[in-house]
Amino acid sequence: MSRPQKGDSRNSSSTVTEFILVGFEQSSPSTRALLFTLFLALYSLAMAMNGLIIFITWTDPRLNSPMYFFLGHLSFLDVCFITTTIPQMLVHLVTKNHAVSFASCLTQMYLVFGVGVAECILLAFMAYDRYVAICHPLNYAQIMSQKVCVRLVCSSWIFGMVNGILLDYMTFRGPFCRENHIENFFCEAPIVIALSCGDPEFSLKVIFMDAIVVLLSPMVLIVTSYARILASILRRASSSGRGKTFSTCASHLTVVVFFYTSAMFSYMNPRSTHGPDKDKPFSLLYTIITPMCNPVIYSFRNKEMKGAMGRALGRGSLAQAESV
Repeated sequence: MSRPQKGDSRNSSSTVTEFILVGFEQSSPSTRALLFTLFLALYSLAMAMNGLIIFITWTDPRLNSPMYFFLGHLSFLDVCFITTTIPQMLVHLVTKNHAVSFASCLTQMYLVFGVGVAECILLAFMAYDRYVAICHPLNYAQIMSQKVCVRLVCSSWIFGMVNGILLDYMTFRGPFCRENHIENFFCEAPIVIALSCGDPEFSLKVIFMDAIVVLLSPMVLIVTSYARILASILRRASSSGRGKTFSTCASHLTVVVFFYTSAMFSYMNPRSTHGPDKDKPFSLLYTIITPMCNPVIYSFRNKEMKGAMGRALGRGSLAQAESV
């Protein structure tokens, strides 16, 4: 698959109508086959685990607390997030045609922005929920009522979708007439903006300022919530209760570190620090590794979730036995 040269007319006069996702095309066939197997396994595992959590949190009446309500929506966001990028990457690992239309690239970027921003905000709300549950247990039911939880989830979705429109516009507002090769496995904004014919600095500055709002602001709320939780834990006399609460909070912070640091590298670093060898690992971290880790960190270490999964799998086995 040849790239357009600097003297090519595409760079000077023609308008780009499609993009080429370079992805892993420079890898050997055996390496691509190995990557396909690995990413397919990770994608299937993430879909299965998040799908199980969605089913359990939305059907098990014992899991009716705000924490599990938020967890179910987090898993749903993770399913949406990985589905916007990974299936396409899997197809490109086994085919030679890596072209995506202009409209497909725009749509994919909008979904990545919208769902990703919604997840950033939801993680902050989940940290606040843990803060209220641990530091204000007597007022927890009143503060985190069902109406409040629904409003918080809806606000994260609405802000994410509206924010996606702004970022999509800033990315695609100028014409594209330069090289159309994207050095990643999906349409990522900073890389696409660099291909624009116009001055990319204004768009990059807007995206940087937006990242401060949607990444740093929720992170401040998360850090503040867990700092107060930690202070409350240290005042407790019971070492067992202190250890259990600290373990839960440490798990949640692990997700935050994975997700936020990788997103910050992609959208808050200067262009000079970007490159295929640096962008791809961080992109993989927040597009597939974090959605796969979320169920493990949030759920499989939780006794109530383990019990609910056992009941769900038990019902499935019983129904299968009866059908036989």
